[in-house]
Amino acid sequence: MVTPLFISMLFPVLALGVAAWFVYWIMTRDQGTSEMKKVAGAIREGAAAFMNRQYKTIGLISVVVALGLWAAYYFTDKPAMGWQTALAFMLGSASSAVSGIIGMSIAVRSNGRSAAAAKKSFNEALTVAFRGGAVSGLTIISLSLIGIAGLFGIYRYFGYEAVMIPSLIVGYGFGASLVALFAQLGGGIYTKAADVGADLVGKIEAGIPEDDPRNPAVVADLVGDNVGDCAGRGADLFESTAAENIGAMILGVALYPYFGISGVLFPLVLRAFGLLASIVGVLFVRARENDDPMSALNRGYFITSGLAAVAFYFVTQKMLGNMWFFWAGMIGIATSIVFVYITQYYTESKFRPVKEIAEASKTGHATNIITGYAVGLESTGLTVVTISAALLSSYWIGSHSGVPGGGLYGTAVATMGMLASAAYILAMDTFGPIVDNGAGIAEMSGESGHMRDVMDKLDSAGNTTKALTKGYAIGSAALAAFLLFSAYLEEVHIQVVNLFNIKVFVAALIGAMLVFLFSSLAIRAVGKAAYSIINEVRRQFKEHPGIMRGEEKPDYSKAVDITTRGALRQMVLPGVLAVAVPVIVGLTLGAEAEAGLIMVGTITGILMATLMNNAGGAWDNAKKWIEEGNLGGKNSPAHQAAVTGDTVGDPFKDTAGPSLHVLIKLLATLTLALAALFV
Repeated sequence: MVTPLFISMLFPVLALGVAAWFVYWIMTRDQGTSEMKKVAGAIREGAAAFMNRQYKTIGLISVVVALGLWAAYYFTDKPAMGWQTALAFMLGSASSAVSGIIGMSIAVRSNGRSAAAAKKSFNEALTVAFRGGAVSGLTIISLSLIGIAGLFGIYRYFGYEAVMIPSLIVGYGFGASLVALFAQLGGGIYTKAADVGADLVGKIEAGIPEDDPRNPAVVADLVGDNVGDCAGRGADLFESTAAENIGAMILGVALYPYFGISGVLFPLVLRAFGLLASIVGVLFVRARENDDPMSALNRGYFITSGLAAVAFYFVTQKMLGNMWFFWAGMIGIATSIVFVYITQYYTESKFRPVKEIAEASKTGHATNIITGYAVGLESTGLTVVTISAALLSSYWIGSHSGVPGGGLYGTAVATMGMLASAAYILAMDTFGPIVDNGAGIAEMSGESGHMRDVMDKLDSAGNTTKALTKGYAIGSAALAAFLLFSAYLEEVHIQVVNLFNIKVFVAALIGAMLVFLFSSLAIRAVGKAAYSIINEVRRQFKEHPGIMRGEEKPDYSKAVDITTRGALRQMVLPGVLAVAVPVIVGLTLGAEAEAGLIMVGTITGILMATLMNNAGGAWDNAKKWIEEGNLGGKNSPAHQAAVTGDTVGDPFKDTAGPSLHVLIKLLATLTLALAALFV
């Protein structure tokens, strides 16, 4: 018998089968010359070494937190919730880790193959890179869905009521959030420390191009693209989908008298159909030789969104029988498209913000920084208007559904709509580091001509897709955070959060402070880790002058090892702070005060992440626009100012900004998991 739970398990299994076929197809592609294989192998080894060390650290932290969850509930009147929450937490942690490792493993095997394919055709190189990204997208969303649906099925098998189960699996979302936070922090610190070191010493001090094989930090920089953008962002969107599914299921429990179990499982079925839509979208990504790569990628995205809309219609009709919620879902899909265009406007070089930063670079480093920061501040306006419009309209639609409590469920369905294309968006995100690595491999192996032109073209598109994913991630984080906040209020039975209550006001202040302090620690961590790598590159240039003459090879492994140790050392403090502060506030000030912390922390985090993501992306593309030959081109005074702006923006857009996406949802999943202790 085909049941909603069966569909929620079957479709992700099929998606994993498609991902396995993509892996097989990619692994049969040519790896290029022996020099290309050597460079690709160094990147792969560096990424594996970092991931091995990072996940040992994360695993130890996860075990400690799981034991803490069990102990916290052991001395209450609900001791069983301790082991149930701890078990779900460990499964969520493990699933998030596995999905990130799988995605990154295939990404570091696709980069060289994409570069080699560029010798044949533009379409071949594009297809190899994008299918490599699709493996990550399909795997991450599938494992998230299998984990939640599997836990739900296990609890049903042992006789638990459907209305009880979502609260029992909240720990799964918390586990995913915790791993995502450390994966994004560690990967983000690594990639930006290496990037800053490579740029400042290589481009400005030594005057050599990006990815020049003489730069000792260049392999560490290419490794960083994978551990930051592939593994880090993958863990980010894994926990987004997991947390959103669980939050929507909790709200579905409140509507159980109207929709029955269908209202609880509705999010899982929609996510399953979103996977199928993403697979079709990926298969439609093809391009002619002179096409803009973004046109091909956008075509697949719109096909995915269109098929997701069709699935929304029929699933809503079948499971809920109330088409008001279909329109709430359409608002979510439309919101995701709007966020794509907002991010493009603020980060693509053909629009006013990036050109404004580039023009400011003509008058020096300071004016570049001032203008870039102003662009980041400005970008919060359209972001907030879009989020507000999505929440208000989906709430209004849900309120007119005729179902008591339908307003909140309408916002939940809108969040489902926004995350319907998550697998495809993740494919676009992972495509970015694959082609970035491919371009680097081509340069380091001495390739030239048409192949280099193709990879540079794809690399430019990859910069755009990475920026788009960050915009999408913060938009989905905002909607998911409101959904999880609503679920928390349901769990602790609070109708109103009174900011006039002194405890609530103090907790709200702490929530806002946490965002600023966390951002400070994340940015400072990049600076500290970059300090070590900069000194190492300078040492090698000074002690081995033959490197610059091309007579000696730099010690890449030393730079990789220094960056790895620095990143892992620096990621612990901000991660521990993010967990400890909300727990202490909840235990000392109570459930309503904790709601104040979540609410204000979420609002502050959305604004700060938007500022950092868009300012960083705009600084980066202003530099690249100048490097294309504008305003004096490479090594001009404007270019040097733009490089400085880019290095300031690096920890904004790839460390602190993306980590704030996770922090926003961690506040909610953590408090959901411990809600019974705060009441």
